[in-house]
Formats: sequence, C-alpha cells, structure tokens
Amino acid sequence: MQLYASQVVLPHESAIPARYFSAKSEPELKGDDEKAMLKNIFLDVKKKFETAMGILRKEKITIAPEDPAAVAQYAKVMKTVREKTDLWTESQTIKHAIESETKDIPDARGYLLKLQDMRIKQGLKDELGAEAMMMDALEKIEKELKKPLMRNDKKNMASLMAEFDKINQKLGVRREDLPKYEEQLELKIAKAQLEELKKEAEEAMDTQKKREEFKDEEVPDVKSLDIRNFI
Repeated sequence: MQLYASQVVLPHESAIPARYFSAKSEPELKGDDEKAMLKNIFLDVKKKFETAMGILRKEKITIAPEDPAAVAQYAKVMKTVREKTDLWTESQTIKHAIESETKDIPDARGYLLKLQDMRIKQGLKDELGAEAMMMDALEKIEKELKKPLMRNDKKNMASLMAEFDKINQKLGVRREDLPKYEEQLELKIAKAQLEELKKEAEEAMDTQKKREEFKDEEVPDVKSLDIRNFI
C-alpha cells in the first residue's frame, strides 16, 4: 500500500480516469432520465454477471489453496473475469481508494495519517515499518520548513517524494517492479479466496453429513469438487 501511496500523494485529480468520477460530479437527474440511468446500470450489471458466470462455467477451478498451481489457475480465471467484465484489479482498487479518501486532504501529514487509518481498517500490517519511515521523512522536511508541508507545495513535495524513493530503495521496493508486486498481490488474494471456498465447502459437507439421509455416504475430498457443477 505504501508504494501506491507514494505515487498518489500529490493531488492530481486530472489524472483520474473518467469512470472513477464520483456521483457528485454528474448532473442531477430526475424523472424519466433517472429511471433510464437506473435501467442502464441494472442492464450493465446483469451483463457483467452473465459474462462472469459464463467464464466460471467453462474454466476448471481446483479448491486447493495449498497447491501453487491451483492458486495460479484460479488467479488466471479471475483475471479473465475482470478483463471481460471491466472490473478493477485489487491494485487498482487500492490506488483508487487512496485517491478518493485523500483528495480533500491539504497537508502531507494528514495524508499519511489517513493512509495509516485505511491500512488499519483493512486489517493490513505494516510489516516493513514503511509508515514510520515515511513519517520520519516528513518530520525532516517540516523541521527544515518550520511549518506543515502542504500537498500543493510542489517544490517541497518533490523533496518528500525523493525521500520516499529512498525508503522504497532501502526496503528493496522498486517502482519498475510494480507489475511483479501486483501479480504477487493477486496470487495472495487468490490463495485467500480459495482458502475461504475450501472452508465453506468443508462446513457445508460437514452439515450435510450430519443429516440422517447422508450419514452413510463418504465425504468427498474438497479438491475433487468441480465448481462448474454448482453454478
């Protein structure tokens, strides 16, 4: 998250794609126009859902989070779903969330504190201690300025960004490796989702096993289940 943060710490609303614009930037709609808009939204969601289901009915998914090959295949399938339905990747979601939550924060300190709050709410850990390093870098610059650093102060914000780059370098994080980090993130998410699927499948089979009519049936291995048969 810190790497995305260092990319969007400067205010740059014009860089946000049109589809990211919030509802408040759209004209107020009433009557038939509002009904037409809601209908179009419903049809769009319906189309994306049907597209996703079509892909999931064709692709084999093995519920085996302990198997790297199964995780990679699941991640590949979900990537196809996102691409065909024009949904965001987790990386895009994180970046957009940071942009949306911080766009009205004028100072760098408020930005970093908001970022910390977002991380905590998402249950993420700052295992590398990057936040403390970023705050120390800000302290250094504000000490020289003798005042709070504002995000529209391009000169001194550039200095802060340079300090962030040094932190990323120290931690072994490089901007040019961002695609690799995004791929690793998607694999972690895929594994977590497969673990959740496995848990739910085992709980469902355990519940069924307790029913009188199924007590003598053998419980299948979760890995042998074909999700396509349940869609």
